[in-house]
Amino acid sequence: MSPELVLAVETSCDETSAAVLRGERELLGHVIFSQDVHRVYGGVVPELASRAHLRTLDAVVAAALREAGVAVREVELIGVTAGPGLVGALLVGVAWAKAAAWALGRPVVGVHHMEAHLFATALEHPDAQPPFVGLLVSGGHTLLLWVPRWGEYHLLGETRDDAAGEAFDKAAKLLGLEYPGGPSIERAAAAGDPTRHPLPRPLLHGGQRPGDADYYAFSFSGLKTALRVRLQQLGGASTEEVPHLAAAFQAAAVEVLARKTLRAVEQTGCRRVVLGGGVANSRALRDELRRRLGAAGELFAPSLRLSTDNAAMIARAARFRYAHDGAAPLELNARASLPLPGLVR
Repeated sequence: MSPELVLAVETSCDETSAAVLRGERELLGHVIFSQDVHRVYGGVVPELASRAHLRTLDAVVAAALREAGVAVREVELIGVTAGPGLVGALLVGVAWAKAAAWALGRPVVGVHHMEAHLFATALEHPDAQPPFVGLLVSGGHTLLLWVPRWGEYHLLGETRDDAAGEAFDKAAKLLGLEYPGGPSIERAAAAGDPTRHPLPRPLLHGGQRPGDADYYAFSFSGLKTALRVRLQQLGGASTEEVPHLAAAFQAAAVEVLARKTLRAVEQTGCRRVVLGGGVANSRALRDELRRRLGAAGELFAPSLRLSTDNAAMIARAARFRYAHDGAAPLELNARASLPLPGLVR
């Protein structure tokens, strides 16, 4: 029997979050505490992230329970992000969840962060169910999946170097834009001409065929390098050129992501695409995917609140994992490079 009330915590990177979920989609309470201190450094500082989780997790959980109108003793299952992520940050959440589970006599489930991103959209869109092509694009991962059913994930392609979100962060830093890079590049690109500074589309060319090693693979390191070289040629990022450079970078990254995803749509014959991860909030990416899918296609994307790291998606994934695998032992540990369960290569 599936638990009715799930309490979940998320501490994989720089957001401390807690959520209370009733059933599959009724989100009773949801709190996200974002750590703005990392903006000073242009990226996440692991030690600062871990310390911030330690300071705030109790208060964040208490706030989520208050919002839900639920006492902690009423919770039937506790879910927690067990990986992947920053191991110090993950350990804060895992230690808290195991202690709470032991004290309350409740089962605990460790959740894979990227599987949870697949479930995020289903919290808002009941039709975002398998079968579908899944594109997970975040600061640490870029995965293209064929998902015939929940718990079975066929890996079509992944990044060979930088993840999409990481590439946007690094590009923004080169351009003197603030962290996180995706939103700041999108804002700057709105006033730019993407054709003014043509940039390459890595691992994307017309001669590729299904079965080729790079047919679905991604690479963003070379795109970042191309941007750096262009900046050197220009003598730096002048105020006048930043919008055009941002537009060129965004157009190149979005075209690669969209065209590879449409290859998966064509090969599987499934015109349903589910987006997940922070980069899923990119309006440029969503618009390009909708354009390429056409009227016969369906694109499901999470809201901003559910595209970033959050505990609501952890709660939904924990509910599935408990029904599928049962509770985790109290020896549950955090793993920075936790493999995706059910992954078929």
